[in-house]
Amino acid sequence: MENVEVARIFHELADLLELKGEEYFKIRAYRNASKILAGLEEPVKEAWKGGRLDKIPGIGKNIAAKISEIMTTGNLKKYQELLEEFPHGLLELITLPGLGPKKAGMLKEKLGITNLEGLAAAAREKRLRGLPGLSARTEDEILRNIRLRQSLAGRALLDLARNLAAELAGFLEMLPGVARVEAGGSLRRWKETVGDIDLVVASDNPQAVIDALAGHYRISELLEKGYDGAKFQSKWGIAVELEIVPEEVFALAWFRNTGSHAHFEKLQGIFEKVGKPLAAGLPQGEMAERDIYTMLELPYIPPELREDRGEIEAALENRLPNLVKLDAIKGDLHVHSTWSDGMANIEHLVDRAKAKGYQYMAVTDHSRSLHIARGLSLEKLKEQHEVIRLLNEEEDDFRILTGIEVDILPKGELDCPDELLKDVDVVVASVHSAFKQDRETMTARLISAMESNHVDIIGHPTGRLLIQREEYALDLERVLEAAASYGTILEINASPNRLDLSDVNARRAKEKGIKMAINTDAHDLKRMDEMSYGVAVARRAWLEDEDVVNTMPTGKLLKYLQRR
Repeated sequence: MENVEVARIFHELADLLELKGEEYFKIRAYRNASKILAGLEEPVKEAWKGGRLDKIPGIGKNIAAKISEIMTTGNLKKYQELLEEFPHGLLELITLPGLGPKKAGMLKEKLGITNLEGLAAAAREKRLRGLPGLSARTEDEILRNIRLRQSLAGRALLDLARNLAAELAGFLEMLPGVARVEAGGSLRRWKETVGDIDLVVASDNPQAVIDALAGHYRISELLEKGYDGAKFQSKWGIAVELEIVPEEVFALAWFRNTGSHAHFEKLQGIFEKVGKPLAAGLPQGEMAERDIYTMLELPYIPPELREDRGEIEAALENRLPNLVKLDAIKGDLHVHSTWSDGMANIEHLVDRAKAKGYQYMAVTDHSRSLHIARGLSLEKLKEQHEVIRLLNEEEDDFRILTGIEVDILPKGELDCPDELLKDVDVVVASVHSAFKQDRETMTARLISAMESNHVDIIGHPTGRLLIQREEYALDLERVLEAAASYGTILEINASPNRLDLSDVNARRAKEKGIKMAINTDAHDLKRMDEMSYGVAVARRAWLEDEDVVNTMPTGKLLKYLQRR
């Protein structure tokens, strides 16, 4: 089992125990174990094989024994017993924004609701508003969230799909007669969620490839089968499609499979105008994908741009952007440590940043009001910043930036006084509460934070959680105008479950001259590796180095941050 799978078992076990009314300390232990395992860099199966489970910080003997049971049997008896005790649909209720285990348990007890369909019916019939903590507004929000969930049914987060695709591609590449395997479709274009995994395989033996993947332990079912392709259902709930072609036409197949359909069809129209119908294929023989664009006298269009959003017109006029690349990033400006709710201490975060070739990193732990994330009191924040200054005395070519992720409180005030913020290198201001405020209130709240000349960056500006929670009610146009006016940096949060700003909104920000920061918001060392997802959003948004502040070297960045 992969770390994410073991972490999911412990997360759901905690939810089920809370439904059952178990002691808080047990629930907290399993939630903590889930968080630790999700962020663990070493494969948990290797720690298990090496007898090192109880050496993992935060994992005690009881949790280690349960991990061992999962590794040995493929499951956890206690978890299975609780799944049988409670209807599976209750777990879906728990994950709906604004509910959670306690309210889900109350809905089951009071109204017999055990799934999303029953909840939607009760909300439409106005049967929820009389229950404790629920109102007419709650009913509307529940229906909206259920519609969102249903509209995204069958879609997966990009990182989950990429991990599965990499595993399956690695397996197929080892097969005799397979020359090459590449992911295409929305996965290659780095869309924030994907409906399926498209794999293009170069092989002269399609049936052997199909039969081999059908027996892979990640595959649960063969859905469709043809001579040169097949569709499967994976055990992770993501469909997998194979297209198998001879090696000499691989480039064309990969290009066609990457899409998007609109981009491909527009290029096909250009081919037909010059008498070279793309549908009929291209000259045989070894050919790079770039040659397809060269044949039309076009510069190569990166996969992230192939959405028919003006990229072909820009190519025809030789004005494609020079897209920002991962190796242009000089540092991470939003990282959490063990001082608040992070899993790594500052020294380990610094080591990881250096290993990435960064010049700097900002430690931006939570402010005092966010108790759930162990937000720092003003005294602890001052203490942390003094520790950082002492650590910097030991550094030659790396700078640890003092920072804070300060809460934007419900009325727009900041959760930290100006006299403290004025001496902080990087101030990230974010919303972590009162998500249900109306559009005008939330818009004014963000703009109020930008009016402070101490706020450098607005973190995860729209508050969305992909597949889980919609954006706040927000007049984004006014927020963008304010950011442009005040010179406030907007964040592209690289966490795959946020990717906020989105590519569409980041492009809108670029058009207004707004600078952006691509940050991981990492709470452990593993998530510092998610910078590539934020860079992909920036590339889909047509961003160049000059649009992203953390492509600046240290000295230039510090001068830029001090400009206000």
